[in-house]
Amino acid sequence: MGKPKGPGNVPNRPIYSRISYLYQAATYLSNCSQSENASNAPQSFETENTEAPDKQMCHADRIKHVLSRRLITDLRSTSLKSQIRISPAMKHAICKFCDSFLVEGDTSTSAVENKSKGGKKPWADVLVVKCRTCGGVKRFPLQAPRQKRRPIREKQSEEKHEKQKQQPDATMEAA
Repeated sequence: MGKPKGPGNVPNRPIYSRISYLYQAATYLSNCSQSENASNAPQSFETENTEAPDKQMCHADRIKHVLSRRLITDLRSTSLKSQIRISPAMKHAICKFCDSFLVEGDTSTSAVENKSKGGKKPWADVLVVKCRTCGGVKRFPLQAPRQKRRPIREKQSEEKHEKQKQQPDATMEAA
């Protein structure tokens, strides 16, 4: 027969490992370019380089961004071919339109939006993440308690009305 199934036996382990590696590499490249922008340490340039240091930094960041996008494209194609689902945490960090790694403040902007009547409904808050590369928008509902299904709500409201009807009757009998 086949191999015995045990607690440590994961099917398609090499594919999961590849997807994890691609995600980690893309994350590293995105964070590398971000950390280099933050530290403005003076660097020594050779005399052969005629470009300005800012241009070289921009060019290096662009190359890292392109490599990061390529790795994420490979990640998505690997998961689609092998029919393995990407975790929601990975999905939230990747732009589904251009395959960019979404880094807050660097490659994306986020804001909380509430389009209910004047923002009166707190459960209608939505986190809007906008990709600066392609302009794509992703919306995620913030953790608010979900509304119960309609039949349950109607049943609860009927019970509430019955209790209210019984309470005035009890006060009149006491008087």
